[in-house]
Amino acid sequence: MDRNTPIKKIMTREVTSIRPTDTMDKVDRIFNTADIHHLPVISEERVIMGIISKSDYYKILHGFTLFKAPVSKTYNEAVLRSLLAKEVMTQQVATLSPDDTVSVAADYFRENRFHAIPIVNEERKLVGILSTYDLINSMFTVVKTE
Repeated sequence: MDRNTPIKKIMTREVTSIRPTDTMDKVDRIFNTADIHHLPVISEERVIMGIISKSDYYKILHGFTLFKAPVSKTYNEAVLRSLLAKEVMTQQVATLSPDDTVSVAADYFRENRFHAIPIVNEERKLVGILSTYDLINSMFTVVKTE
């Protein structure tokens, strides 16, 4: 892989996503069962509307959950049932095209401290996601096989 490799060659195509009207308890279930850290929020037409990171999710939880306090668990369950994804998501989402290069993606990651970027087509419909893990994994795989 070189700097001019198109993102479409290394992006994750099977993307778990949610709708803006999904509650945060759905986000909770996804983050606790899937090995992912970013959830694109999309319309029924798959148009990107926002993104929720695991960090965003942790910010809404009661801080004493770490200590397994019963009151914290009850509080968190109520919050997660009452908040909608659209109330928590980051709305202004940077996106890239599948034809953009790995170099462009690396610049986005460095300059903005992003860890994932939704990949969209011309209609802003979600077609994949690129994470820093995808980028590192693709570079390691190339080095390992050469």
